[in-house]
Amino acid sequence: MNSVLKGLRIVESPAFVAAPLGGMTLAQLGADVIRVDPIGGGVDSRRWPVTKEGKSLYWVGLNKGKRSLAIDTTQPKGQEIASALVTQPGQDRGIFVTNFPQSSWFRYDRLKTRREDLIMVNLVGSSDGTSAVDYTVNCAVGFPFVTGQVPGKSGGNRVNHVLPAWDAICGINVALAVLSAERYRNKTGQGQLVRMALSDIAFAMVGTLGYIAEVQVNNEDRRSHGNYLYGAYGSDFETKDGRFLYIVVVTSRMWEELGKVTGLADRFRALEQALGVSLLEEGERFRASEAISAMIRPWVAARTLEEIRLAFGGSGICWGPYQTFRQMLNEDHRCSTRNPLFTELEQPGIGQFLVPGSPLEFGACPRETPKRAPLLGEHTDEILSQDLGLTDTEISKLRDQKVVAGPVGL
Repeated sequence: MNSVLKGLRIVESPAFVAAPLGGMTLAQLGADVIRVDPIGGGVDSRRWPVTKEGKSLYWVGLNKGKRSLAIDTTQPKGQEIASALVTQPGQDRGIFVTNFPQSSWFRYDRLKTRREDLIMVNLVGSSDGTSAVDYTVNCAVGFPFVTGQVPGKSGGNRVNHVLPAWDAICGINVALAVLSAERYRNKTGQGQLVRMALSDIAFAMVGTLGYIAEVQVNNEDRRSHGNYLYGAYGSDFETKDGRFLYIVVVTSRMWEELGKVTGLADRFRALEQALGVSLLEEGERFRASEAISAMIRPWVAARTLEEIRLAFGGSGICWGPYQTFRQMLNEDHRCSTRNPLFTELEQPGIGQFLVPGSPLEFGACPRETPKRAPLLGEHTDEILSQDLGLTDTEISKLRDQKVVAGPVGL
């Protein structure tokens, strides 16, 4: 919540991951982000994970530091209020983000008649107009076939990753789109509609990483290599005390350090002679992955995770322990208040838990303590009075007519 974007105001009507993540990214950099929420909550207001009382931990995680306006936009008065908020005059206003289809009150051409320089970022599922979410996009871009088991082995070879990676990347691109369009408007005075598709984010990344060219140029369709790191060396191992870790070698120095610390340098050189290759080269290490792992596996299996941590400490070896979410929280100082990223916050109706702020650390604007997520409609009266200038009488009438509401615990 630093002041890098202080003064910038974004109104959003978001759901799921990407759109609210984009808004939260901006809010954590100091922007004033207002959620326009349906009375009673939107489609993701109770999405899992939830508490035993059914309160969404997902929702509060994606909406930290925002303000919430609970309003019925199916009513003409609700549409008028929401439209006025989006198109309100001001150099740092007139920015709207949504991942719902353009219809009803928030069509771009309709809002633009009220503010010519309006910026609107509209996120859709697929560029061809069909519906899509992260998991239906992910299964279409090849990655499930390279993250599963090696073909022919038990377990199958189609694994849809549980991390919504395309949503996450898309959310950051939503924030990037807002800032890029806002900079363009500052230079030219022109607003614009920015359209982006979740599927395009995924296909663009597949192309950027060389997977498309690999098919077209090399005539190769990538398949899974199990848990080995493609094109270099990386593998998982089990320790003496039943823990697991992953070792990665992507430079010649890492390779030399691994041989020195494990005492396997001579055996590595013997393997090189037997294969007639130099294992200082990434590709050769990849081809020899199974033979290398066979040498390292007994060394790891003879030691506990803590013993390996001590042995690897201070070396150039790149490695990491496998951790469940609970182990991560209990054992990893990076996921604690020892890391300035985190603080313990009290979320009304849920309790106290560890909350991250912005991962960006600006030299001119020290990172501030993150703010909790709003209750549904928590800022309804504040927004109507302070932002839109409505009187207490007008607000009371809107409440009586059930045009607005809040606050309500999600």
